[in-house]
Amino acid sequence: MSAPRDRAEAPEFDLSFEPAHGLAVPVAEHVQRITVNNPGPFTFHGTNSYIVGDKSVCVIDPGPQDEAHFSALMKALAGREVTHIAVSHTHKDHSPLARRLKAETGAIIVAEGPYRPARPLHEGEANPFAESSDLDFVPDVTLAEGDTVEGDGWRLTAILTPGHTANHVAFGLDERGIVFSADHVMAWATSIVAPPDGAMGDYMASLERLLLRDDRIYFPGHGGPVKEPAAFLRGLRTHRRMRERAVLERIRAGDRLIAEMVRVIYASTDPRLHGAAALSVLAHLEDLVEKGEVATDGPARLLGVYRIG
Repeated sequence: MSAPRDRAEAPEFDLSFEPAHGLAVPVAEHVQRITVNNPGPFTFHGTNSYIVGDKSVCVIDPGPQDEAHFSALMKALAGREVTHIAVSHTHKDHSPLARRLKAETGAIIVAEGPYRPARPLHEGEANPFAESSDLDFVPDVTLAEGDTVEGDGWRLTAILTPGHTANHVAFGLDERGIVFSADHVMAWATSIVAPPDGAMGDYMASLERLLLRDDRIYFPGHGGPVKEPAAFLRGLRTHRRMRERAVLERIRAGDRLIAEMVRVIYASTDPRLHGAAALSVLAHLEDLVEKGEVATDGPARLLGVYRIG
């Protein structure tokens, strides 16, 4: 799921992805990608499911309840044993099909955990992404940082990457320098970080965690691969820091409301995306309030009044 962005401040994005909906496309040795035909402003050309392994496999992010996609998965899996289903997070374009795939194959579902927000709802606050979350998802096995899932000829390592959601996890095929980065890092856009589901402080910490690694390629939840992960991660970090500075500059210039900041910071963005942009600004403000750089009365919220701390 991507965030509204100003391209001048963002890393070099790659929009050249060919989705090949319904087809199992080899992307690395014993790794196939099948893209769901669910394109949209937050999903690009659709959600990517990955099949890792040869005769014994793991399916990463089986996707939404989509009959055509389920049929494509089962066709690609024919004659192979599915031992594990790995879920990166509980947005409805990633996790719901896990239950049906488990019923069909007997595989074990692994994930960081069920849905939870990054923080409790404030009094009177509604969760704008509640309908986008798979509230019924419960894994068979919960993963902590560094836990591994193994099969015939493959081993995936859990890399906890909260930020986009509280329960977001990436999966490293470490011996091959591959990371399945889901919605945390994508080649086509920045990830949306929207409270209360997501948290900017968590997101930035997760970028730093990934920068400590030495991977050669990322396969994300939407779009094509990130081919130079370290440089791309540094670009994402710079972009978020620039956006944070833009928020601080707007407050110093006299803006007190998020809507005022969005009109200037996202002046070149389609106004239909300003609601999502406001949530991104809120995520920065929550982080800035926590760091003591910005002050507001009570908790940071969409209709709050902000000032330099």
